[in-house]
Amino acid sequence: MSKSKILVVEDEKIIAEAVIAYLEKNEYEVIWTADGNEAIRMFHENKPDMVLLDLMLPGISGEEICKIIRKESQIPLIMMTAKSSEDHIIDGLNLGADDYITKPFSPRELVARVQSLFRRVVNKDIVSNQILLFNQSDLKIDCEAVEVKKKDEIINLTQSEYKLLVTMAKSPNRTYTRDELIQYAFHEDFDGFDRTIDSHIKNLRSKIETDSANPNYIVTVRGVGYKFNGEKQ
Repeated sequence: MSKSKILVVEDEKIIAEAVIAYLEKNEYEVIWTADGNEAIRMFHENKPDMVLLDLMLPGISGEEICKIIRKESQIPLIMMTAKSSEDHIIDGLNLGADDYITKPFSPRELVARVQSLFRRVVNKDIVSNQILLFNQSDLKIDCEAVEVKKKDEIINLTQSEYKLLVTMAKSPNRTYTRDELIQYAFHEDFDGFDRTIDSHIKNLRSKIETDSANPNYIVTVRGVGYKFNGEKQ
């Protein structure tokens, strides 16, 4: 079986060397660049299985790289940065990052997060051979193909958004607390906090709702959490 390929975008050589050494020790194939513009080229040419992305880079910022990648792919992506405030973390997740680790960090912790994110990608716990249809086929969730369509148009969701959607859609009208969503959608593979769930829900609404300000599918239950309100066919 071929090794998973990881693109590391990091302009601090000492950090990059440590990250690469630990990833290679754990049997990952690593490609590396210190330049933002070069990162885009390498992403297109090498088709990595995951991206580890610094934010403060020469050429083009990590935030812009994330935006470009998310327009084309839902590949797993972890941001690595010294920007450690809660607002920065929320901003990174809103851009489409699957995880966010702040500097200084332990390379061992980073590898653990990489392994955790890869597990999420291949986790079959919520995947079964069925198609879920809601609101007269306005929303279609193909659990076998891991594909979501809105009015027959494919919607690109991150792994986290997909897991949250399927978890709630399989139990329409059930209200989930944030802790329950973490438990049922992510199991042990979650290192965030309550506002992380809110951020994923916001992104999910922007993709599947006709009017995200007045959602029909993912409804906020004030003081409790969220529920999926679609009418199942």
